[in-house]
Amino acid sequence: MNFISVDDVSKEQINSIFEIADDIKNGEAKLSIKENAVLTLLFQKPSTRTRVSFEAAMAKLDGRSIYLDMSTSQMSRGETLADTARVLSGYSDFIAARLFKHDDIIELANNSSVPVINALTDMEHPTQALSDLYTIREIKNKIKGIKIAFFGDIAQNTINSLMLAGAKLGAEIALAGPKGYQPNPNYLVRAREYGPVEVYNDSVEAADEADVIYTDTFVSMGKEAESEKRKGMFKPYQVNASLVAKATRDVIVMHPLPAFRGEEITKDVIDGPKSVVWQQSKNKMLMAESIILYLSEKNM
Repeated sequence: MNFISVDDVSKEQINSIFEIADDIKNGEAKLSIKENAVLTLLFQKPSTRTRVSFEAAMAKLDGRSIYLDMSTSQMSRGETLADTARVLSGYSDFIAARLFKHDDIIELANNSSVPVINALTDMEHPTQALSDLYTIREIKNKIKGIKIAFFGDIAQNTINSLMLAGAKLGAEIALAGPKGYQPNPNYLVRAREYGPVEVYNDSVEAADEADVIYTDTFVSMGKEAESEKRKGMFKPYQVNASLVAKATRDVIVMHPLPAFRGEEITKDVIDGPKSVVWQQSKNKMLMAESIILYLSEKNM
Protein backbone atom coordinates (compact mmCIF):
# COMPACT_ATOMS: atom_id res chain seq x y z
CA MET A 1 0.00 0.00 0.00
CA ASN A 2 1.17 3.51 -0.87
CA PHE A 3 -0.07 6.93 0.24
CA ILE A 4 -0.02 8.97 -2.95
CA SER A 5 -3.45 10.62 -2.82
CA VAL A 6 -6.23 11.20 -0.34
CA ASP A 7 -8.20 8.96 -2.69
CA ASP A 8 -5.89 6.09 -1.65
CA VAL A 9 -7.53 5.99 1.78
CA SER A 10 -11.14 5.66 2.88
CA LYS A 11 -12.82 7.60 5.67
CA GLU A 12 -12.32 4.55 7.91
CA GLN A 13 -8.62 4.35 7.05
CA ILE A 14 -8.11 8.05 7.80
CA ASN A 15 -9.77 7.56 11.17
CA SER A 16 -7.47 4.58 11.80
CA ILE A 17 -4.44 6.79 11.12
CA PHE A 18 -5.88 9.39 13.52
CA GLU A 19 -6.33 6.71 16.18
CA ILE A 20 -2.68 5.75 15.78
CA ALA A 21 -1.80 9.43 16.30
CA ASP A 22 -3.94 9.49 19.45
CA ASP A 23 -2.10 6.44 20.78
CA ILE A 24 1.30 8.03 20.08
CA LYS A 25 0.25 11.31 21.70
CA ASN A 26 -1.03 9.47 24.77
CA GLY A 27 2.08 7.30 25.04
CA GLU A 28 0.09 4.18 24.18
CA ALA A 29 1.44 3.32 20.71
CA LYS A 30 0.49 -0.26 19.82
CA LEU A 31 2.38 -0.49 16.52
CA SER A 32 6.05 -0.36 15.61
CA ILE A 33 8.25 -0.53 12.52
CA LYS A 34 10.92 -3.16 12.04
CA GLU A 35 14.24 -2.61 13.77
CA ASN A 36 16.55 -0.14 12.02
CA ALA A 37 13.99 0.64 9.31
CA VAL A 38 15.12 3.18 6.69
CA LEU A 39 13.12 5.99 5.10
CA THR A 40 14.56 7.62 1.99
CA LEU A 41 13.44 11.20 1.37
CA LEU A 42 13.61 11.91 -2.36
CA PHE A 43 13.10 15.67 -2.82
CA GLN A 44 13.04 17.92 -5.87
CA LYS A 45 11.63 20.86 -3.90
CA PRO A 46 13.09 22.49 -0.78
CA SER A 47 11.33 21.91 2.52
CA THR A 48 11.56 22.76 6.20
CA ARG A 49 8.55 21.21 7.93
CA THR A 50 7.93 18.21 5.67
CA ARG A 51 11.57 17.11 5.62
CA VAL A 52 12.26 17.62 9.31
CA SER A 53 8.91 16.15 10.41
CA PHE A 54 9.63 12.91 8.52
CA GLU A 55 13.23 12.72 9.73
CA ALA A 56 12.13 13.38 13.32
CA ALA A 57 9.31 10.84 12.97
CA MET A 58 11.72 8.11 11.90
CA ALA A 59 14.07 8.95 14.76
CA LYS A 60 11.20 8.70 17.24
CA LEU A 61 10.25 5.34 15.75
CA ASP A 62 13.87 4.15 16.21
CA GLY A 63 14.43 4.15 12.47
CA ARG A 64 16.76 6.06 10.18
CA SER A 65 16.28 8.48 7.31
CA ILE A 66 18.35 9.36 4.25
CA TYR A 67 17.85 12.65 2.43
CA LEU A 68 18.43 12.60 -1.33
CA ASP A 69 18.28 15.82 -3.32
CA MET A 70 17.34 14.79 -6.86
CA SER A 71 19.44 17.59 -8.36
CA THR A 72 22.59 15.97 -6.95
CA SER A 73 21.55 12.38 -7.65
CA GLN A 74 22.23 10.37 -10.80
CA MET A 75 18.81 11.48 -12.04
CA SER A 76 20.43 14.81 -12.83
CA ARG A 77 22.55 12.87 -15.36
CA GLY A 78 19.63 11.05 -16.94
CA GLU A 79 18.90 8.00 -14.78
CA THR A 80 15.20 7.24 -15.07
CA LEU A 81 12.76 7.62 -12.22
CA ALA A 82 11.78 3.97 -12.63
CA ASP A 83 15.39 2.82 -12.19
CA THR A 84 15.83 5.14 -9.22
CA ALA A 85 12.70 3.67 -7.62
CA ARG A 86 14.01 0.13 -8.04
CA VAL A 87 17.37 1.05 -6.54
CA LEU A 88 16.01 3.03 -3.59
CA SER A 89 13.44 0.39 -2.68
CA GLY A 90 16.32 -2.09 -2.49
CA TYR A 91 17.93 0.05 0.20
CA SER A 92 14.87 1.43 2.00
CA ASP A 93 11.76 0.34 3.84
CA PHE A 94 9.82 3.48 2.90
CA ILE A 95 10.22 6.30 0.37
CA ALA A 96 8.77 9.78 0.89
CA ALA A 97 8.98 11.89 -2.26
CA ARG A 98 8.46 15.62 -2.82
CA LEU A 99 8.21 16.06 -6.57
CA PHE A 100 7.14 18.65 -9.12
CA LYS A 101 4.83 16.38 -11.13
CA HIS A 102 2.14 14.13 -9.71
CA ASP A 103 2.64 11.70 -12.58
CA ASP A 104 6.23 11.23 -11.41
CA ILE A 105 5.24 10.03 -7.95
CA ILE A 106 2.82 7.57 -9.55
CA GLU A 107 5.69 6.26 -11.68
CA LEU A 108 7.90 6.08 -8.61
CA ALA A 109 5.28 4.08 -6.73
CA ASN A 110 4.65 1.77 -9.68
CA ASN A 111 8.34 0.81 -9.73
CA SER A 112 8.97 0.64 -6.00
CA SER A 113 8.77 -2.52 -3.93
CA VAL A 114 8.32 -0.54 -0.69
CA PRO A 115 5.57 1.93 0.37
CA VAL A 116 5.78 5.38 -1.23
CA ILE A 117 4.44 8.47 0.56
CA ASN A 118 3.52 11.66 -1.25
CA ALA A 119 5.33 14.47 0.56
CA LEU A 120 3.95 17.00 -2.01
CA THR A 121 3.43 17.20 -5.75
CA ASP A 122 1.91 19.85 -7.98
CA MET A 123 -1.51 18.21 -7.52
CA GLU A 124 -1.66 17.03 -3.91
CA HIS A 125 -0.24 17.35 -0.42
CA PRO A 126 -2.04 14.54 1.42
CA THR A 127 0.13 14.41 4.54
CA GLN A 128 -0.52 18.13 5.07
CA ALA A 129 -4.27 17.62 4.72
CA LEU A 130 -4.31 14.84 7.30
CA SER A 131 -2.19 16.91 9.69
CA ASP A 132 -4.62 19.81 9.29
CA LEU A 133 -7.73 17.72 9.85
CA TYR A 134 -6.19 15.97 12.82
CA THR A 135 -5.45 19.38 14.34
CA ILE A 136 -9.07 20.45 13.82
CA ARG A 137 -10.28 17.21 15.42
CA GLU A 138 -7.87 17.73 18.33
CA ILE A 139 -9.18 21.24 19.04
CA LYS A 140 -12.85 20.96 18.04
CA ASN A 141 -13.30 17.31 19.14
CA LYS A 142 -14.91 16.55 15.79
CA ILE A 143 -14.65 17.11 12.05
CA LYS A 144 -18.17 16.24 10.91
CA GLY A 145 -20.23 19.42 10.59
CA ILE A 146 -17.21 21.73 10.93
CA LYS A 147 -17.05 24.54 8.35
CA ILE A 148 -13.55 25.02 6.95
CA ALA A 149 -13.13 28.22 4.92
CA PHE A 150 -10.03 28.72 2.80
CA PHE A 151 -9.03 32.11 1.33
CA GLY A 152 -6.73 33.01 -1.54
CA ASP A 153 -5.19 30.56 -3.99
CA ILE A 154 -7.94 27.94 -4.18
CA ALA A 155 -6.39 26.13 -7.16
CA GLN A 156 -3.34 24.60 -5.51
CA ASN A 157 -2.21 21.22 -4.21
CA THR A 158 -3.00 21.66 -0.51
CA ILE A 159 -6.57 22.63 -1.36
CA ASN A 160 -7.02 19.59 -3.59
CA SER A 161 -6.09 17.26 -0.75
CA LEU A 162 -7.85 19.25 1.98
CA MET A 163 -11.22 19.42 0.25
CA LEU A 164 -11.09 15.70 -0.62
CA ALA A 165 -10.15 14.59 2.90
CA GLY A 166 -12.34 17.15 4.66
CA ALA A 167 -15.43 16.26 2.64
CA LYS A 168 -14.77 12.54 3.23
CA LEU A 169 -14.81 13.16 6.97
CA GLY A 170 -18.00 15.22 6.90
CA ALA A 171 -16.68 18.77 6.98
CA GLU A 172 -18.28 21.61 5.04
CA ILE A 173 -15.72 23.24 2.74
CA ALA A 174 -15.88 26.88 1.60
CA LEU A 175 -13.30 28.15 -0.91
CA ALA A 176 -12.96 31.89 -1.50
CA GLY A 177 -11.02 33.24 -4.47
CA PRO A 178 -11.24 35.75 -7.32
CA LYS A 179 -14.06 35.65 -9.84
CA GLY A 180 -13.26 33.21 -12.64
CA TYR A 181 -10.50 31.58 -10.57
CA GLN A 182 -11.67 28.05 -9.78
CA PRO A 183 -10.31 25.00 -7.96
CA ASN A 184 -9.06 22.08 -10.03
CA PRO A 185 -12.33 20.80 -11.58
CA ASN A 186 -11.46 17.11 -11.24
CA TYR A 187 -10.75 17.44 -7.53
CA LEU A 188 -13.80 19.66 -6.99
CA VAL A 189 -16.12 17.12 -8.61
CA ARG A 190 -14.62 14.26 -6.61
CA ALA A 191 -14.77 16.17 -3.33
CA ARG A 192 -18.44 17.03 -3.93
CA GLU A 193 -19.16 13.31 -4.20
CA TYR A 194 -18.29 13.10 -0.49
CA GLY A 195 -19.83 16.30 0.85
CA PRO A 196 -20.58 20.00 0.37
CA VAL A 197 -17.86 22.13 -1.23
CA GLU A 198 -18.85 25.69 -2.15
CA VAL A 199 -16.82 28.24 -4.10
CA TYR A 200 -17.21 31.95 -3.30
CA ASN A 201 -15.95 35.20 -4.78
CA ASP A 202 -16.99 37.11 -1.66
CA SER A 203 -14.64 36.47 1.28
CA VAL A 204 -17.15 37.74 3.86
CA GLU A 205 -19.78 35.31 2.62
CA ALA A 206 -17.32 32.43 2.80
CA ALA A 207 -16.27 33.37 6.34
CA ASP A 208 -19.83 33.43 7.67
CA GLU A 209 -20.22 30.83 10.43
CA ALA A 210 -16.80 29.36 9.66
CA ASP A 211 -15.27 27.24 12.42
CA VAL A 212 -11.87 27.24 10.73
CA ILE A 213 -10.27 30.00 8.67
CA TYR A 214 -7.37 28.77 6.57
CA THR A 215 -4.97 30.44 4.17
CA ASP A 216 -1.67 29.73 2.45
CA THR A 217 0.99 31.73 0.66
CA PHE A 218 -0.26 33.63 -2.39
CA VAL A 219 2.91 32.67 -4.30
CA SER A 220 3.51 28.91 -4.24
CA MET A 221 6.83 27.34 -5.20
CA GLY A 222 7.22 27.46 -8.95
CA LYS A 223 4.95 30.51 -9.29
CA GLU A 224 7.55 33.15 -8.41
CA ALA A 225 7.40 34.69 -11.90
CA GLU A 226 3.74 35.54 -11.21
CA SER A 227 4.49 37.03 -7.80
CA GLU A 228 3.20 40.58 -8.29
CA LYS A 229 0.18 39.48 -10.30
CA ARG A 230 -0.78 36.94 -7.65
CA LYS A 231 -0.33 39.32 -4.73
CA GLY A 232 -2.68 41.78 -6.42
CA MET A 233 -5.21 39.14 -7.47
CA PHE A 234 -5.48 37.56 -4.02
CA LYS A 235 -5.15 40.71 -1.89
CA PRO A 236 -8.93 40.97 -1.24
CA TYR A 237 -8.75 37.49 0.32
CA GLN A 238 -6.20 38.34 2.98
CA VAL A 239 -6.94 36.82 6.37
CA ASN A 240 -7.10 39.76 8.77
CA ALA A 241 -8.94 40.71 11.96
CA SER A 242 -11.93 42.03 10.03
CA LEU A 243 -12.39 38.73 8.19
CA VAL A 244 -11.88 36.63 11.31
CA ALA A 245 -14.61 38.66 13.03
CA LYS A 246 -17.11 37.38 10.46
CA ALA A 247 -16.61 33.77 11.56
CA THR A 248 -17.80 31.98 14.70
CA ARG A 249 -16.65 33.24 18.10
CA ASP A 250 -14.44 30.22 18.67
CA VAL A 251 -12.98 30.14 15.15
CA ILE A 252 -9.41 28.89 14.76
CA VAL A 253 -6.95 30.20 12.18
CA MET A 254 -4.68 27.83 10.26
CA HIS A 255 -1.75 28.20 7.86
CA PRO A 256 0.58 25.39 6.63
CA LEU A 257 3.61 27.73 6.62
CA PRO A 258 5.83 29.37 5.52
CA ALA A 259 3.77 32.51 6.15
CA PHE A 260 4.32 35.96 4.72
CA ARG A 261 2.91 38.40 7.22
CA GLY A 262 1.18 41.35 5.62
CA GLU A 263 0.40 39.40 2.44
CA GLU A 264 -1.95 36.41 2.83
CA ILE A 265 -2.31 36.93 6.59
CA THR A 266 -1.71 39.79 9.01
CA LYS A 267 0.73 39.59 11.89
CA ASP A 268 -1.93 40.23 14.54
CA VAL A 269 -3.93 37.22 13.32
CA ILE A 270 -1.21 34.62 12.80
CA ASP A 271 0.44 35.58 16.09
CA GLY A 272 -2.88 36.13 17.86
CA PRO A 273 -5.00 34.01 20.23
CA LYS A 274 -7.08 32.33 17.53
CA SER A 275 -4.06 31.06 15.61
CA VAL A 276 -3.23 27.34 15.92
CA VAL A 277 -0.49 27.30 13.28
CA TRP A 278 2.23 26.10 15.66
CA GLN A 279 0.10 23.20 16.90
CA GLN A 280 -0.75 22.49 13.25
CA SER A 281 2.94 22.49 12.36
CA LYS A 282 3.91 20.25 15.29
CA ASN A 283 1.26 17.74 14.26
CA LYS A 284 3.05 17.17 10.95
CA MET A 285 5.60 15.05 12.81
CA LEU A 286 2.86 13.16 14.65
CA MET A 287 1.06 12.49 11.37
CA ALA A 288 4.28 11.38 9.67
CA GLU A 289 4.79 8.83 12.46
CA SER A 290 1.19 7.66 12.19
CA ILE A 291 1.26 7.24 8.41
CA ILE A 292 4.56 5.33 8.56
CA LEU A 293 3.17 3.02 11.25
CA TYR A 294 -0.07 2.49 9.33
CA LEU A 295 1.76 1.65 6.10
CA SER A 296 4.15 -0.62 7.97
CA GLU A 297 1.22 -2.62 9.35
CA LYS A 298 -0.58 -2.77 5.99
CA ASN A 299 2.55 -3.90 4.12
CA MET A 300 3.70 -6.59 6.56
